[in-house]
Amino acid sequence: MSVSFLTQEGYDELLNELQFLRGEKRKEVAERLHEAMEGGELIENAEYEAAKNEQAFVEGRIIELEYLLATARVVDEGSLNPDIIQVGSKVTIKEVGVGEEENYTIVGAAEAKPDLGKISNESPLGKALLNHKVGDRVTVNAPAGTFKVDVIRLD
Repeated sequence: MSVSFLTQEGYDELLNELQFLRGEKRKEVAERLHEAMEGGELIENAEYEAAKNEQAFVEGRIIELEYLLATARVVDEGSLNPDIIQVGSKVTIKEVGVGEEENYTIVGAAEAKPDLGKISNESPLGKALLNHKVGDRVTVNAPAGTFKVDVIRLD
């Protein structure tokens, strides 16, 4: 089993999603299936097919979340070394020679939301930043090419 790193916030979000899928969403999909089966012939019933597909997606996501939560290692943000970037760290960086400062939180892959500033510890930028400190210049090997960033602040 591989370990998934999660912040407490990320763990709670995934647990809430799992509870929603197991309860409310399963019931909703079951009702759709029941209604579609009552609608006549199942062979050419598009609503029945759509409901079966949704059921498969929901059940697959439930299995994925159960595994993820069972193998999760919740990062204790209170015990983070305030001088070193690690999962759970909030960091401000600036690309060398370009633009403005950018703020990120390093999180596990399961809770990454780059558009919200939460980057995965497995992403090229997240992986490169790990174990660095304020003042370091970090080389990032990304698919689009290599670039350098300066670590400005660590919160």
